[in-house]
Amino acid sequence: MIEKFISAGDKVEMKSTVDVVLPDGTRGIRLYKTSVYDVLDDGRLEIVMPMEQSRLVLLPVGGEYDVCFFSHGGMYKADVRIVDRQKINGTYIILAEMLTNLHKYQRREYYRFNCIIEMEARELSKEEIEAFKEADDAVIEEKEMNRGVIVDISGGGLRFVSRRLYECGNIILLSFKLPIANCEKSFTLAAQVILSKEIENRRDEYENRVKFVYINNQTREEIIKYIFDEERKNRKYGKGR
Repeated sequence: MIEKFISAGDKVEMKSTVDVVLPDGTRGIRLYKTSVYDVLDDGRLEIVMPMEQSRLVLLPVGGEYDVCFFSHGGMYKADVRIVDRQKINGTYIILAEMLTNLHKYQRREYYRFNCIIEMEARELSKEEIEAFKEADDAVIEEKEMNRGVIVDISGGGLRFVSRRLYECGNIILLSFKLPIANCEKSFTLAAQVILSKEIENRRDEYENRVKFVYINNQTREEIIKYIFDEERKNRKYGKGR
């Protein structure tokens, strides 16, 4: 039955269900992006081994993951367990069995869209954080900000590259613009730092992952609309992702 919803080539996001060792040596939840290699007759899945910075990530046999599938019919989720690792026609794959039934996933805000968008960021003071808690459109004092580049964005957060390292757990201010409804709209949002690490082989450049906090539904929907509009443009003009 699963082959009615999931097929070879579908994009996949695999999230660890327990804390694992992160590249910086700390522990936390990891998210891996890959794709479906094949769906077997017995309902098991062959998934392409994920890669990070051109290196294979050898996910452990027995590991369990919360998986989101991006298929032609929409987004679906299930929990899976890795039961084997194999190499098929030169491609390294993991063999996974389903631990839960496949179910439709409605939380569109977590679809990540790759992009290159200029932005600025800085730490928020305790007083400013309290102001955001009171009102998501809080008026924030103008202070010097650090430049960065957004490399992917979703309704739930974004990933950006900067020359500044941020402390995990801290709340920071983000400022960027998105083209929405044929005009450029400015966004000033608060976000919590999930990951901040130096990029391998790129001195003094850092990868930062953040999730939006104190964001209202209208603003989140505007970001989601931007993502879907850009995706439609890419499909129309045949751009790959």
